[in-house]
Amino acid sequence: MKKTITFIAALVLAFGPNALAEERNYVTGVFGYDQLRDALVLNREWVPFPAYTDRAGWDALTGEFKQDIIVKGEEYLDFEWRVVKMTDYLELEKSGSRSAMEVPFGANIVAIASLFYAELAEGEGRFVPQIMNGVIHTCEMTSWSLSAHLVTIGPDRRPLPMKGDTTMDHMHGDISQMFSWIYYYLHGEFDKIHPEISRRLKGELVARELNPYLSRTDFWWMGFDPGYVLNNWNPWCNANALLSFMLIEDDLDRLARGVWKSMWSVDQYFNRIQGDGGIEEGPSYWTPSAGRLFEYLSVIKLATGGKVDLFGIGLVKGMGEYIVNSYMGDGWVVNFADASARGGAGNLNLIYRFGKALGSSTMMGYAARERDAHPFVPASGSTDVFDFLNSLMIQPEFKSASGEYATPDYTWYPETQFHYSRGSAGFYLAAKGGYNDESHNHNDVGNFILYLDSRPVLIDVGVGNYTYKTFSPQRYEIWSMQSNYHNLPLINGVAQRNGENYRASDVRSSRTSFSADIAGAYPEEASVKSWVRSYSFGGNSLSISDSFELKEAKAANQINFMIWGEVDTSVPGQVKIDAGARELILKYDAKVFDAVSETIALDDSSFREVWGEKVCRLSLNAKSMQRNGVYKYVISTRSASK
Repeated sequence: MKKTITFIAALVLAFGPNALAEERNYVTGVFGYDQLRDALVLNREWVPFPAYTDRAGWDALTGEFKQDIIVKGEEYLDFEWRVVKMTDYLELEKSGSRSAMEVPFGANIVAIASLFYAELAEGEGRFVPQIMNGVIHTCEMTSWSLSAHLVTIGPDRRPLPMKGDTTMDHMHGDISQMFSWIYYYLHGEFDKIHPEISRRLKGELVARELNPYLSRTDFWWMGFDPGYVLNNWNPWCNANALLSFMLIEDDLDRLARGVWKSMWSVDQYFNRIQGDGGIEEGPSYWTPSAGRLFEYLSVIKLATGGKVDLFGIGLVKGMGEYIVNSYMGDGWVVNFADASARGGAGNLNLIYRFGKALGSSTMMGYAARERDAHPFVPASGSTDVFDFLNSLMIQPEFKSASGEYATPDYTWYPETQFHYSRGSAGFYLAAKGGYNDESHNHNDVGNFILYLDSRPVLIDVGVGNYTYKTFSPQRYEIWSMQSNYHNLPLINGVAQRNGENYRASDVRSSRTSFSADIAGAYPEEASVKSWVRSYSFGGNSLSISDSFELKEAKAANQINFMIWGEVDTSVPGQVKIDAGARELILKYDAKVFDAVSETIALDDSSFREVWGEKVCRLSLNAKSMQRNGVYKYVISTRSASK
């Protein structure tokens, strides 16, 4: 009992003052540390998958995918393990490239995962020697963290790993989870070759994952510092840690402490995120945020024999259903922040399993509807073993599931301030309020995306390839992060500023309209007192207005629109936009504005994969300076000219 009290007291002292959005404490609120200790399912009896020697069980689990999984593993039987050179790490400082380090590192990890799944499927020991090679090769590495993360949470904030460092990023956690499963399933097979292999593997997991997770409190994603905004790293890293403890740790005291700490840390995530379930990072980050939270909650339920079951909480359901509400069709999603517009349908097996746990017919129906168009491919080399095996387990049920889903006509996330609404004539609008310190933030308060027949036309271009600069103090030097490359005004020649204080006010949403005063997103030099950006559907058109009052007029305002499609500004007062089968017409007051279009060539591969070679920025340049007024623009559609 004394150890328990000392441990809890140490946690409380370390956490310091509380600056949380709301103390929900969903996980630790179920019961206390001593109750958790008594509830834990020990000796890996919680594992829902077959034993390694249960060949009938594995044949049933892998089903029709067994041979595909084995063939994928065979591709790596002669794989030459890649050395991640010091110059690969340092390339981040030299050129900003992350890929120099991540490509060879990732190739090794994909090889290990593919070999491991093949061995589980076949069970004859054929893949064990090469798995052993990959595991020990990785154990010889100084760090399992990425160079891009060493510069932010490493000991000297540089990309080179340092001997003895225990930096824990999400890649480190992914490897720890996978290696914990490998130890659980194959340590007996390793021992047939040499007992040092298993001893080394378990020793590395204890030294790299379990011990630092118990002892360190300085990683921002844990939530000890109340000043940090928590994002997908929290459930991601905690799910990996929880699985590692439950698979590796035999000492009950250490196991209970590790599980309890994960519960406390995930509660900080619950306490600091918006309560409406909106994922401010966008759909691309749904799997590492909501999806990993689902994984964490699934494991904690198994680990406690069902005593910790949080799938009835409204916030969890909101987070789950966010991904299906954000899907426009044909692979397109609502992509605010760093998310990609070409987000795909998502991990359908995960969505279905999450929906089943929640009792969400919305999620299950969506997954069933999209299933045939996006078939399950199991041999992906995923490091998330828990997700991979559960995806195999759910296949017989999922394949026979039926359901329907249609994107809702109207969705409103009042805390995240995301607005989605359907108009007539194939229009769909996504707009946002928010603030300019959100996770993976762009300076985009008041921005909107307009879809025509599920295809984005007025767009959020998203983010290019991640480089050192992307997450550095120079982030907002990147053009795609700036408000003047979103569908927003440049006020008095000044763009929005990044920071927590730069936010929308008086945000309003209804079935057919959205408005926000975005003046607060601009710095003092913009001299703006109020700027109400409004969107409303009427008939077959979208009306946009900017009602503004400036403290002084110092420069002509500029209204920017980012467009995917050919633009024709030859007729004053209207802009023709080629949207494929139909044209969009954007009408403006030619007495107030001059229209200028600018082609933006895309040389970044991430941009090109989504938009092709170019996008367009349309700028409506005010002909005069005004201290107050109302600008209006109307967007309608018609069949494309032949």
